[in-house]
Amino acid sequence: MGELVHYESNEGIARLTLDSPHNRNALSSALQHELNAHLHEALNDDAVRVIVLTGAGPVFCSGADLKEQREGSSTAGPEVMIDTLTSIWHSPKPVVGRINGPARAGGLGLVGACDIVVAPRSASFGFAEVRIGVLPAVIAVTCLPRMSSRGALEVFLTGENFTAERAVELGLINRAVDDDELDAEVERYTAMLGRGGPEALAGVKPMIRQIEQLPMDEAFQQMLKLSLERFRSDEAREGMTAFGEKRDPQWVVS
Repeated sequence: MGELVHYESNEGIARLTLDSPHNRNALSSALQHELNAHLHEALNDDAVRVIVLTGAGPVFCSGADLKEQREGSSTAGPEVMIDTLTSIWHSPKPVVGRINGPARAGGLGLVGACDIVVAPRSASFGFAEVRIGVLPAVIAVTCLPRMSSRGALEVFLTGENFTAERAVELGLINRAVDDDELDAEVERYTAMLGRGGPEALAGVKPMIRQIEQLPMDEAFQQMLKLSLERFRSDEAREGMTAFGEKRDPQWVVS
């Protein structure tokens, strides 16, 4: 069996591509180990500013490898998937999901973990776990924060497949675009993300999550402190100097 996850890094963008067409990019043990390894490679590479996660072929990810589950032959325990989802969720580098086709079950855990997600209108989504007598337990950790509880109940309980437009309504993805516009929309996002200061980008997710957990008065006090720290940073000085000189900051990806 050849490589199941391709890794490519160019001009500040690392692209991780699931490529296991024989099982619709299912989360087999081998694919999970490769994905986890390449993800950490991208996170540890200072040249990488943005990570794009996508799939090869007509399907993004069909979920767990049920053949392995039936046979009990899996060599990737749940800790591998949890590490992958946690690494994406807490990644200081923005992670863009380029959802090239249908996503099911465990594949939606990856969708939920990404920061910005774009899918073609032809893609479909579905939490089918209850239909085989299991629960979307692990992946719910990354999907539920994106969705309303009522919407999550609907799709978790029914197992019904839904459209990309419905995925936008549920908060699971950001954009549903025409199929021939997928790459252009992903490139639009990666170009914008490449203009942000690396330290500032890394601070956005923890900032949002901290505010959500604090009472308003305490949130204002904590955010005032954070704002002052950022304005005094070397990165902010470079950004403000570049703005005054009508040039790009040094960190902008060309």
